Amino acid sequence: MVHYGLIGCGMMGREHIQNINLLPAGKVSVVYDPVPELAESAALLAQDAHVATSLDDLLAHPDLDAVVIVSPNYLHVPQLQQIVATRPMPILCEKPLYTRPEDVALLDALFKDYPHPVWVAMEYRYMPPVAALIAQAEQATGGIKMLTIREHRFPFLPKIGDWNRFNAKTGGTLVEKCCHFFDLMRLILDDEPVRVMASAGQAMNHLEERYNEEVPDIWDNGYVILDFAKGARAMLELCMFAEGSKYQEEISAVGPKGKIEALVPGPGRFWPKLLGDPPVPQMIISPRAPKGPFVSEIPVDPTLLDAGDHNGSTFYQHQRFNAVLRGEGAVEVTLEDGKRAVQIGLAAQESARTGQAVIL
Repeated sequence: MVHYGLIGCGMMGREHIQNINLLPAGKVSVVYDPVPELAESAALLAQDAHVATSLDDLLAHPDLDAVVIVSPNYLHVPQLQQIVATRPMPILCEKPLYTRPEDVALLDALFKDYPHPVWVAMEYRYMPPVAALIAQAEQATGGIKMLTIREHRFPFLPKIGDWNRFNAKTGGTLVEKCCHFFDLMRLILDDEPVRVMASAGQAMNHLEERYNEEVPDIWDNGYVILDFAKGARAMLELCMFAEGSKYQEEISAVGPKGKIEALVPGPGRFWPKLLGDPPVPQMIISPRAPKGPFVSEIPVDPTLLDAGDHNGSTFYQHQRFNAVLRGEGAVEVTLEDGKRAVQIGLAAQESARTGQAVIL
């Protein structure tokens, strides 16, 4: 049995608990959140976990084999520092790994020769329709030349302390929300971007909100174009006032042989009941010759759908991380993956801010 400590007990923290509960060899034994009510509710969800009074208290808990960081973005680096300094152990850290360019050198020094596995939570890799696209993209396309990721979704949800309304605490939308997609681009293309161009802004969301007289500055829409070293191009299209869409994520990859697409619905709990059952994820392969799309439904286990908002991917991520902790696998989303995804997001933020392309 692997015993976890959970740092951060908000909505995503609860999703992590629900999915760890499904593991045969996983148990959340201790939780910590500065909001006591959240911590106590999470402890019940984890089946009577201990409620720590501080991060130091959590790290001192005897039944602890690994920690899962699910705190606000700007706390990730200082909490990683505290873990390494106090009780080095395996870590799963939610994205984004960091929020400021100057954090990279700090993380490099912090984890140099670190003896324990560190996994960055890029769960979009493990959504069943996305995983199917990744597995079949090369054969379906004959080598990807163009890759497009579209996310049309709901606005940022309310968070404790409203930290996700401000770039200074999130890293900016193209970091906070979109590092997932830049990670997917690197993975699907097996390549690194060399140039980033972006246009983004705040058109609709949070404009009337005020927090201690501060106006939210988080963006709600944008385009990002990336040139990759081996010649492929990729594009991200983000709209966060499109919650009426049938599918939340649409990924397409095109090459000389044809096109492959993955269509991923948003959280089922947001689907209007009057419309019936939520959409089922799909994969579509469209060869150039002979023409004609092949459509496959890729349903997700209802138990996994009930355990979170990410189409079962949080469970598959934890299943693999748990195997690593039991000596049966290797880290699939490394610190380097986490750093690169944020680097691209920060470059996109800078490009959109200045109107200039950024060379990586």
